[in-house]
Amino acid sequence: MKVDVYGTNGKATGRKIELPDEIFGIEPNEHAVYLDVKAIQANGRQGTHKAKERGEIAGSTKKIKRQKGTGTARAGSIKNPLFKGGGRVFGPRPRSYGQKLNKKVKRLARISALSAKSAAGAIKVVEDFTFDQPKTKEYVNVLKNLELANSKTLLVVPEMDKNLVLSQRNVKESRITLAKDINTLEIMKANTLLISEASVDKIKETLSK
Repeated sequence: MKVDVYGTNGKATGRKIELPDEIFGIEPNEHAVYLDVKAIQANGRQGTHKAKERGEIAGSTKKIKRQKGTGTARAGSIKNPLFKGGGRVFGPRPRSYGQKLNKKVKRLARISALSAKSAAGAIKVVEDFTFDQPKTKEYVNVLKNLELANSKTLLVVPEMDKNLVLSQRNVKESRITLAKDINTLEIMKANTLLISEASVDKIKETLSK
């Protein structure tokens, strides 16, 4: 499918660019998207949580009261989980939450996400641009010109430009990513994908079979 290429002034440049149907025009596979998003979020967890159990609590092991005749339950240690300051029963331990996903499923998920955004009219291709110096106001003006000032946007670029990154980073609800690193979660979180003209070929290269 062919789409218009917009300038930073918000107007169509008169040029069109081809978005391949095999990437931007398939029937989205919702289950693949679900699996990929779940894996990305799981892999982002640190898994460093830890609670001390009975054997790790500092305290005396002396029997704290006699076995019988107290009228209460027997107790053999101050580290008993039932007592305040005692160890925790089956507390969390450091672990990895990482999940593996087949490359073909990850590719299908990203293509499905891009196709869903395309079908919803939530993709805009903009001509390649940068700034002479970091200027948040200039980046905000670009978004305003493209009528995306109040939208969650994901700018996809072929390579990181320092001035562009510094101009974008303080803009709320706006993110920037490399075309080769684009992932399903970022795509789905954005209301609009703002794809730079040169990034289209990079996306084709990354997601081609």
